[in-house]
Amino acid sequence: MKVMQKYFLAIVPEGEFQERVSQLKLEIKDRYQAKYALKSPAHITLKMPFVYNEAKEEELTERLSGFTENYKPIGLTIKGVKTFGERVIYLGVESGEDLFAFQKDLRAFCKRELNLAEELSDRNYHPHMTIAFKDIKKSQFRDILQFSTEMNLTRKLRETHIVLLKKVEGRWVLCKRIKMGMDN
Repeated sequence: MKVMQKYFLAIVPEGEFQERVSQLKLEIKDRYQAKYALKSPAHITLKMPFVYNEAKEEELTERLSGFTENYKPIGLTIKGVKTFGERVIYLGVESGEDLFAFQKDLRAFCKRELNLAEELSDRNYHPHMTIAFKDIKKSQFRDILQFSTEMNLTRKLRETHIVLLKKVEGRWVLCKRIKMGMDN
C-alpha cells in the first residue's frame, strides 16, 4: 500500500543554540499561549513541505545525499528579531551567496530529479528561523516581539548538514541528517 507522507528540507542547528531557541519558544508558549512554533525544531527552511511516498524514504535520502556531496558547509549568522507583518516573529539569518546558491540548486534538483512542485516561497527565498506564528494574538504581538528581542539570540554557525524532516502525529521530527560532502 502506498502511504504518502509530508516532508520538508531545512538547516537544523544542533547543540546549545538549538536548546536556547527551543527554550525561547517554550517561554513564549508559557507566557503568551503561542505554541504553534513548537511543532518543529528551530530551523531554516530550504524546501517547503512536500508529499512523498514513505516507502521510498530511503531512496529519497540517498538521492539527496548524492546532491549534497558536491557542496561545502554553509556559514550563517543568526542575528536580530524581525517580523513578517504582525503574523510571524523570527530570528534573522545573514548569509553569503553560498546559502542562496545552495537553495536555488536544491530547488532545481527537487523539481528536476524528484518531481516536486516549486512553491512560491521556494522561489522567493527569505531565510529565517521562526519563533512564533499562526496562533499569536494581535494584542500580544508587540510584547512577544519585545520579549524575543531581549533574549539576544545571536550566533555564527557553520552548517555541515541539511535535514529531512517528516510530519508525525502533527509534529515535524528529524527523519535524516544529510551531510554536505566538501569540508573546505
